[in-house]
Amino acid sequence: MTRRAPLVILGIDAGDPDFLAGWAREGRLPAIASLMERGSWARTGGPELVSEHGVWVSLFSGVSRGRHGYFYFRQLRPGSYQLETRTGLDVDAAPFWTRLAHEGRRVALVDIPDSVPRPGLPGLQLANWATHNNWDPHHFPTASEPPGLLAEVEARHGGKLLTVENHQATVEEDRRIRRQLLEQTRQKGELCLDLMLREPFDAIVTVFAATHAANHQFWAYRPEVGERNDAELCQAIREVYEAVDAEIGRLLARLPADANVFVVSSVGMADRFPTTGLAEAFCRRLGYQADPPPGGFSWRPLDVARRLVPAPVRLALSRRLSREAREGLLADQFRTGTDWSRTRAFALPASYASFLRVNLRGREPAGTVAPGAEYEQVLGELERDLAALRDAETGEPVVTGTRRAVELFGADCHPALPDLFVEWIPGRFLQRVLHPRAELTQGRPDWFRRSDHSTAGFVAAAGPRIRRAGHLDEVDVLDLAPTFLALLGEAPGPEMRGRVLEVLSSR
Repeated sequence: MTRRAPLVILGIDAGDPDFLAGWAREGRLPAIASLMERGSWARTGGPELVSEHGVWVSLFSGVSRGRHGYFYFRQLRPGSYQLETRTGLDVDAAPFWTRLAHEGRRVALVDIPDSVPRPGLPGLQLANWATHNNWDPHHFPTASEPPGLLAEVEARHGGKLLTVENHQATVEEDRRIRRQLLEQTRQKGELCLDLMLREPFDAIVTVFAATHAANHQFWAYRPEVGERNDAELCQAIREVYEAVDAEIGRLLARLPADANVFVVSSVGMADRFPTTGLAEAFCRRLGYQADPPPGGFSWRPLDVARRLVPAPVRLALSRRLSREAREGLLADQFRTGTDWSRTRAFALPASYASFLRVNLRGREPAGTVAPGAEYEQVLGELERDLAALRDAETGEPVVTGTRRAVELFGADCHPALPDLFVEWIPGRFLQRVLHPRAELTQGRPDWFRRSDHSTAGFVAAAGPRIRRAGHLDEVDVLDLAPTFLALLGEAPGPEMRGRVLEVLSSR
């Protein structure tokens, strides 16, 4: 078999495209700057970036969320009003490297988000040793293939690297987290050098996660935000990016010189506040979502507790519960807190972007809206009412965009998807929002963080098969997996909706 140049993909979790491109131009990220200069680079976009959750799944599989259906960690179980927690491990979207097994290609896969080792794939695989979702070991256990690799890694490099974000941290705690992220990035680089230099691999994929935690943890210290001031922390986000770039540079210096190299991020960052209560208030105050009828008396323990225990006390008690227990309480309240027989549309509980769903007949258990013209009418009403919302303090519109799932992903898109994705204005916490027919209010939620993800990522590539084209127009993330396969001499699978990027040369 003719030897092909290896493919190296280095991911940066939540690597903001403006940060990456800007700091590269300033000379602060020399490894990434070198790729941009020698090859091509762009922002990533497309319908997949309508939500942060599931971007890595779509990027590495080439399968649209219109098919795999994963868009948020909390989703509605199709055919019910039951909320359930979801991850990328719950969907049918095999990453592109699974297509290499029949060719005997050897791969090195380290810390791919929303992924687990797949037996039978030649090479080595390590999952969840240093990923952003390490705080959830129930869904994302640390594992390896071959199985004995994990014990070897732990003996040589220690156990899993875990950073728990704390958005109520003191300055001293934030300084400790900064030092921890910098040290963990160095450890991750050492691990990658150890594993990826063991033999010639056909494909190498790893993702650095410290940038994700740093973006959120230190967002308020950025001079542009100015919410918190500390000389040691005002550039903490940039320092973590610089540390990741340094490890990328060390890897590239040791890997084959003829490799085709990609640096790719999932999503960017934005100055956003929670909108937890606004979407539900919108649906209820404007008559889309009906409250249960008055009367009746339930002796269920949860209902008795809600009647007898004040809301602030219930909130304080819930903080002591496990995540699974809190999600169970939320799901129960969601299911029982609505008269579904009188509801036309409802909001799924979410923190930043909002997800609205029509109570569609034939899809929902007690659907009230007929498919076809009535469904379109309700969607139109929702869009017009959302466009009419104004900030009570400034008078500005508070919804920056609404996107229909059928327009993004087609009429046959996955039944778990919401009908309408809603983006709210960034930059301030909205306590009061006005509509011509109602006033919407929300209190400060328990989960309060001044940052969330934008709808753009980053990609840079260089190598013998990559043209030196410089800055490109936006790249659809679904085009990346077919391009990776093309570089390895493989055709894209029928489930992939993207195309091979023209930036590849014919050599």
